[in-house]
Amino acid sequence: MLVARAQQAMQDAEIQEPLQLEETRVYASYNPSRQEDVGLRRWLDSFLDRQPSFRVFTTERRDKPAKFYCRQCHAEFSQCPSCAQPLVRSREKGVDTAIVTDLLSLAWENAYDVAVLVSSDADMIPCVERVQEKGFKVVNGTWPGHGFDLAKACWASFNIMDVAPDMARPSDE
Repeated sequence: MLVARAQQAMQDAEIQEPLQLEETRVYASYNPSRQEDVGLRRWLDSFLDRQPSFRVFTTERRDKPAKFYCRQCHAEFSQCPSCAQPLVRSREKGVDTAIVTDLLSLAWENAYDVAVLVSSDADMIPCVERVQEKGFKVVNGTWPGHGFDLAKACWASFNIMDVAPDMARPSDE
């Protein structure tokens, strides 16, 4: 579905060259202390990574104690004011860097002509601009209300929610 949307963007620009899927790279982070993340990693590793043309790259992230402060009264707190549970942060480490590294290195190797980047992260803009300066096209799949700057920097973009129903697993009826 993502390649079909990129192909449509090419045709809209009157470029008739057919696109061919070579590889789908999926980058994800997970927190081993969260049950839903453990299930996601299991699905990524045991199912998705085994599908034809898919390569999955996972990075672990961990909770760290967090302190917050009010900018108005400067009060500092490390527990939820409502339930008194400790506040934590879970930081994603390395996923953006891996995506940027692969976009640049694969372009360097002439491994693609058109990349479909599903992200709303403005941190990707310098990489996108650089590979496009070298003649590669980056088509951005993004979510409504997010990623305007990245979408603008890319050669073309589309709303990922327009293709989401076609990518969803059929519900058991």
